[in-house]
Amino acid sequence: MPPEPAGAAPQGAAAAEVPAFDVLAELPSGTCVLEASAGTGKTWTIAALAARYVAAGVDLGSLMMVTFSRAASQELRTRIRQRLERTRAVLEAVVAQQTPADLDPVDELLTTGSADALATRLQRVSAALADFDSATIATTHEFCQRMLDSLGVLADTDPDATLVENLDQLTRQVCADSYLRLFGTRGGGPEDDAPRPPWLSFDDALAIGRAVVEAPSLTVVPEDDPDPQVSGRVAFAREVRAEVARRKRLMRLSTFDDMLSGLADTLEHPVHGEAARARLRERYPVVLVDEFQDTDPVQWRIVRQAFHGHSTLILIGDPKQAVYAFRGADVHSYLEAVVEAQATHTLSRNYRSDPSMVRAVMALFEGSALGDDRILVRAVEPGLPADRLRSHSGRYPTTPLRIRSVEGRPGRVGPVRQQVQQDLVRELGTLISSDAELCLDGAWRGVRASDVAILVRAHARAEELRLALAEAGIPAVVNGGRSVHASPAAEAWVTLLEALVDPHQRSVRAAAVTPLVGWTLNRLAAADDEELNELRRRLRSWGRLLEQQGVAALLEAVSGEQQLAARLLRLPGGERELTDLRHVAEGLHQVRTTSGLGTSALLAWLRERIQQAHADGDERSRRLETDAEAVQILTYHHSKGLQFPIVYLPSGWDRWLDEDTGAVLRLHTETGERVVDVGGPQGRGRAERFARARSEDSGDDLRLLYVALTRAQCQVVAWWGPSARNTPASALHRMLQRERTRPHPDPEYPPDRSPTALTGLPRRLVALETVADRGVAVRRDGDESRAGELRVRRFERQLDTQWRRTSYTALTAAAHGPAPVEAGVASEPLRPREDDEPDPATGTGTAAALRPDEPSSDGRLGRLSPLADLPGGTAFGSLVHTLLEYADPTADDLVGELTRLAAHELARLPAAGFGARQLAEALVPAVRTPLGPLADDLTLADFRPADRLPELDFELPLAGGTVPGPSATLADVADCLRRHLPAGDPLAGYPGRLAEPGLSEQTLRGFLTGSVDAVLRLPGGRPRHLVVDYKTNWLGPRDGTPLVLGHYTAPALAEAMMASHYPLQALLYCVALHRFLRWRLPGYRPEDHLGGVLYLFVRGMAGPETPRSEGVPCGVFSWRPPAALVVELSELLAEGPAAGSAREQEVPR
Repeated sequence: MPPEPAGAAPQGAAAAEVPAFDVLAELPSGTCVLEASAGTGKTWTIAALAARYVAAGVDLGSLMMVTFSRAASQELRTRIRQRLERTRAVLEAVVAQQTPADLDPVDELLTTGSADALATRLQRVSAALADFDSATIATTHEFCQRMLDSLGVLADTDPDATLVENLDQLTRQVCADSYLRLFGTRGGGPEDDAPRPPWLSFDDALAIGRAVVEAPSLTVVPEDDPDPQVSGRVAFAREVRAEVARRKRLMRLSTFDDMLSGLADTLEHPVHGEAARARLRERYPVVLVDEFQDTDPVQWRIVRQAFHGHSTLILIGDPKQAVYAFRGADVHSYLEAVVEAQATHTLSRNYRSDPSMVRAVMALFEGSALGDDRILVRAVEPGLPADRLRSHSGRYPTTPLRIRSVEGRPGRVGPVRQQVQQDLVRELGTLISSDAELCLDGAWRGVRASDVAILVRAHARAEELRLALAEAGIPAVVNGGRSVHASPAAEAWVTLLEALVDPHQRSVRAAAVTPLVGWTLNRLAAADDEELNELRRRLRSWGRLLEQQGVAALLEAVSGEQQLAARLLRLPGGERELTDLRHVAEGLHQVRTTSGLGTSALLAWLRERIQQAHADGDERSRRLETDAEAVQILTYHHSKGLQFPIVYLPSGWDRWLDEDTGAVLRLHTETGERVVDVGGPQGRGRAERFARARSEDSGDDLRLLYVALTRAQCQVVAWWGPSARNTPASALHRMLQRERTRPHPDPEYPPDRSPTALTGLPRRLVALETVADRGVAVRRDGDESRAGELRVRRFERQLDTQWRRTSYTALTAAAHGPAPVEAGVASEPLRPREDDEPDPATGTGTAAALRPDEPSSDGRLGRLSPLADLPGGTAFGSLVHTLLEYADPTADDLVGELTRLAAHELARLPAAGFGARQLAEALVPAVRTPLGPLADDLTLADFRPADRLPELDFELPLAGGTVPGPSATLADVADCLRRHLPAGDPLAGYPGRLAEPGLSEQTLRGFLTGSVDAVLRLPGGRPRHLVVDYKTNWLGPRDGTPLVLGHYTAPALAEAMMASHYPLQALLYCVALHRFLRWRLPGYRPEDHLGGVLYLFVRGMAGPETPRSEGVPCGVFSWRPPAALVVELSELLAEGPAAGSAREQEVPR
């Protein structure tokens, strides 16, 4: 390696040699810093240390491992479990006097020792795996939350506060209020009331407010500035920060920063702090913190106060990859920890990159200080034996670092960017069609598009490159990055929801040209009134579907009716668009399911998410539109932690440096304190602070270049171009020109040398190539000579046409006459409820022929039904179900409770002919009717809320669900009923009806969905649980005869039950309750805890004086199917007829 230029490496302590870490040496104690480099196996080292500590006798629950992100903590958890499982396997082999193969050095160490020592280690590792869930492997925020929970009363936090991801909405409100107060009644002058434009724009005010709220621990500067506008900006910042904190407390909101500062304050509390620190030290004698370069001063305060000097504290990080300052990370905390640590070691062997790739990066970087004299690029050794990229013909250059230089005099940046982009597309096409080969998994193979990653600085650049590659026939995807709510798909959903809320002419026209509807502008221009009216009707239909069945049903309808997938996939970028539309729909579905939002509220929620897209979390990052072989395009930040065989860097030369526009700055002062400068360009000391901030940004840029170059396993292809301002400011230019010692780039420094004039870099490691100015060769379908003969792929897989997601309604649809029924994937409860009575206009229904019993001694059977004057139909049934679901039957003013709910529902779904109070007064008698002997004659009003579970939703796997297995039919269910129902059972005749043609052959395979109206729990030593279902069926004649209670006697209800196939529904609900209790109720015994079924026909329930028929009040159908029947039916549905018949005599506990 050539000698470095004079002064390239820092002098003094910062440049001192740091010993390499030996994972086989004595386990660390005290505070130890492990300084990693890219590819040096941080996660492997942490897992190895965890296994060694466990084998040495440290309980796994006493180990704490903290990392930066959820994905990293999940990977760390997986790797530690795998390491422990591997350790257990090799110890078991050695204890059994076998010779395990493929031992790594840690295995060899742990399998060395006496037989007793090995047996002890095996016992410890086995115990750790058995209790692996007790391991604390968490993100920083999860760690803080657990610590606060474990400290209990010692932590001064509000346990009922709502944790929010960000305070952007609240900050905007406070900024608007403060801005209006400041400028709304004055002219805007900081010294007088003279009418003139405000000296602070609202956009600048909002930027100031966001900056100080997002960084609550930073000092606001400049302080005591004599300029009234500067001091006014500082005062505004402090006011917003204080007001946001005040409102946040009143609203009982909490952020991750509050969690961190709360724990830090607890540990430093003058009274409780020592007890809190002692409790944490006792709980965690060994602590490992990963990605420590991405910590901040508050997090370092917590770790230092709790563990430094008392527990074994191992801090693992790579300061060269500290690139998250914009998120609040502060590499100075890492550097401070290095000073305070008892020992510092390096991880000095790279296992990611080829040997020549490692040496090429070292040739460019070694000895450089990346933004701070203490952040050095130290030498690392290759960990792999040989390079893994080759070209048989030699026509493809395999030099590990290729610099492609655009020649010419410095000028405007735009043409240079275009030339770089064209050359990248051409080079990528050449690579994929060349004879270049990779050997990543032990066998050589041709290079594929998916072996290449293109890393860029900005998301916009990523999309430009994707389109350019697509035009050349090269598949590419933009991986991660922007929130899906910042995509055009989110705007399309907003436009559609606006039309669903209010389908007026403008919104209908706007929705028509969204990708969801798919009209072209030409079609819209030519559309006549009839076409627009038809679209308006369709939008109204979709709106009803959204309200009744949700976003998933809406998307299904739109996809089918508008041929969404087929239409979009024909277009360039269609996969991306379709993926985004579905992703946004999934978010809408989730929030509607969890929060019950209506269409207008969904629209408001989505608008807010679009506004806050810059702060959205990972779950809303855009998904890949395809998993096919494709080039990956990522930003530098998103690539961190990843690796790729070949990396392209088209923008390493391209960095714009702004002049001071007065933007908010975050920087460190000369004393090391981090501050936020809101004073604008004229603030006192601004020039010095701006220079410091620019220098820190330049350090970030150098570290980003290091991150980008070290993602490559085999090769990096980077571009350099001449531009007057962007090139000299870039990190790649500074490294190539050996300008590593300059504190920050000088934008006026002319790039008078191209990389081709450089000397000192070894040409076998760094190739300097000239970009030819020629067009791009478009490659449509790849190199046919390499692809081989094309053959038609045939679909030979057998589809399971019996598998479906079904419900009671769909199962019995064939028995309900010719009326059309929504088929297939419906779930219960349906809106409208299809298991209730038919609309009067559609026919009399199966129960219309029923008549009350012959005259009896109880004259009360002739009393009018309380609901006799109210209409029938599915809409009315849905309304009654909603009221009984949400009303509190124990309310003192039950009429008022029901009236309030009815008024709300009728306002949303108007019904003619009756009012809210009339309906409420008609339902009160049903709530106060005794439920018969099965319920100990209690009423609905007698059950406390704790003993009443409304709307028990379920989804039961049938015949194994997603796992293939033998399936049953309704004929098998009928056979099961025959075996268990005694002759005197009120439903003894039902098996024959269930076995009728059209029903008996219905296959039970897939999933059964539904919702039990209510489950009631009867008190007692062994509480019984009752399935309750509400029915509004009109069982009287349709000829104008008044509806009386005698129409709802026990025999009439039994016949109505069987005619409508409600016994099947009741049994399915009992199976759902059985499976629910089996998992949730300790000591569950079906024969004791399954109490039976109550079908409440509310039109026949008239209050405490309701007449009885066969000992049960009218309107109440009570049935207790044998527990053995429910258990066997559950097993029949789950495993098929063989399981059911084999256990027909058993009642498992």
